[in-house]
This record gives sequence, C-alpha cells and structure tokens, in this order.
Amino acid sequence: QVQLVESGGGLVQAGDSLRLSCAASVRTFSSYYMGWFRQAPGKEREFVAAISWSGSLRYYADFVKGRFTISRDNTKNMLYLQMNSLKSEDTAVYYCAADDGSIYRVKAGTVLSWGQGTQVTVSS
Repeated sequence: QVQLVESGGGLVQAGDSLRLSCAASVRTFSSYYMGWFRQAPGKEREFVAAISWSGSLRYYADFVKGRFTISRDNTKNMLYLQMNSLKSEDTAVYYCAADDGSIYRVKAGTVLSWGQGTQVTVSS
C-alpha cells in the first residue's frame, strides 16, 4: 500500500499557474505508475494525467493538453502536476493516485491508492 499526500493547492486567478505535489510513502516508488485526477462540485472524479514509472510515457486528458505537465522525481518519491493558464473550470479537488499494475489502470482510475486531495480554486 502506498500512502499519498498532496499539497500545493490554493486560490489563484484565471491565467495563473500552480504546481501540485504528491509525496509518496513507499520504498519502491519508482515501480509505481502514477496519476492525477480531479473532482469538481457535483461532478464525478475525472482523469487528468498519468505517468509511467520511468517518466517516459505520459497521458493527458484532452482538456489539459498543452496546459498541464505531469512529472516525477523517483529520487524524492515525488509526483508533480504543473498547471499553467488555469481556467475557472479547472476548479476542483485534485487527487494523486498510484498503481503497480499498468498506466492503463491509472487512466481508468482502477488504482491501489488515492491521496486525500488538495483544493484548487480558480477565480475568473
């Protein structure tokens, strides 16, 4: 089991940038596929981005392509989400996710572990 703790959320204005971080408590972080999801009020949780254990493979939801970048630092057991050109519709609770099976399980939201989430609010 992986313990995940997100940080970096906050209140920003449209057009601003924000970087989310996710700290993973596990010895073998480099063997996990990781991802970011989000859930807006009244909506279901949705996939944002995923990254393979090596970082060589990345997937993004269409609505964040060109604006968000997922990355990881296996030496620090950290996952990141750089969010640029934020829009009001990006307002949501953002969750970190981990799975040791495949990046496709992460994309599907079928993961071993979830973080507790961090709130991102974008004012227009």
